[in-house]
Amino acid sequence: MKLSPRDAPAYFAKPDPAKTGLLIFGGDAMRVALRRQEVIKALIGPEGEDEMRLTRIPAGDLRKDPALLGDAIKAQGFFPGPRVAFVEDATDGLSSIITGALSDWQDGDAQVIVTAGQLNARAKLRKAFEEHRNAYAVGIYDDPPSRDEIERALKEAGLRDISTDAMATLTSLARVLDPGDFRQTLEKIALYKLGDTAPLTVEEVELSAPQSIEAGIDDVLNIAADGQAHNIGPVLRRLEAQGVNAVGLCIGATRHFRTLHTVASDPGGAGAGIGKLRPPVFGPRRDRIQRQASAWGMHKLERALALLLDTDLTLRSSQRAPAMALMERTLLKIAWMNRR
Repeated sequence: MKLSPRDAPAYFAKPDPAKTGLLIFGGDAMRVALRRQEVIKALIGPEGEDEMRLTRIPAGDLRKDPALLGDAIKAQGFFPGPRVAFVEDATDGLSSIITGALSDWQDGDAQVIVTAGQLNARAKLRKAFEEHRNAYAVGIYDDPPSRDEIERALKEAGLRDISTDAMATLTSLARVLDPGDFRQTLEKIALYKLGDTAPLTVEEVELSAPQSIEAGIDDVLNIAADGQAHNIGPVLRRLEAQGVNAVGLCIGATRHFRTLHTVASDPGGAGAGIGKLRPPVFGPRRDRIQRQASAWGMHKLERALALLLDTDLTLRSSQRAPAMALMERTLLKIAWMNRR
């Protein structure tokens, strides 16, 4: 049977122990692995592997010895409780072996969990599960997690008292981070908040979030927008060493100052303009954008954007001047422009 992406998260959290098996397939190996871990843990519990109620069968081993899966399904362990026979990284070439094992399955046997890469609708392995009356097949895609999935992940990490802005920030992180990185971020936050009963704040989320080159670019843009000309050079040297190029930096600067211009040019003022940004911004970043937009004003921001446009055209032309030096000069001009 097919398990729809809408119903899959609830099933992963509470799978039916009476089912014959489950196929989880998808192009993102990390997403597939996380779902497989979740469903196996829900079936056999946190002590299941230590109690030898989980049998792992790599696809290569099953190809060499087709009897491995059937033996694992029927084997009885020393410890009571549900059992799982897990076939890892299966391919369509194993469909006949796995189909035979599903046909021989009886009540009380180990449930069959199979993971695979991307499978098209005609794949035999996928059909074996989709056409089985007591087994499921589900595809894992790159869709961002739903609110329910995020809340479940927070609960598993032990995070319950979360401010509204912190929740919005976590939701944004879940949409841009890989699932594994998001889970590690939640674990870091949970460790940071251990023993702290105060609600989770945006600042605490940002302290634990992965730091990236984009964060460094934001730093230099905020330095320029705040008029701190003396700090631009050292930050640019660091970004250049990390591989940031002048064109990418110019694009980021243009995007930042367009955002400020949108906020500053709102008829209701910067306070009204900040609330109309899409996607919305929260916490310290929201305060910083509103403050910068108010300080600059619409007309000075238009001059800054014109300067960035000229710089972008120059960087993309056949000029031979050092690109990063041109970008540094532009940011210095912008920083001085804010002081006037």
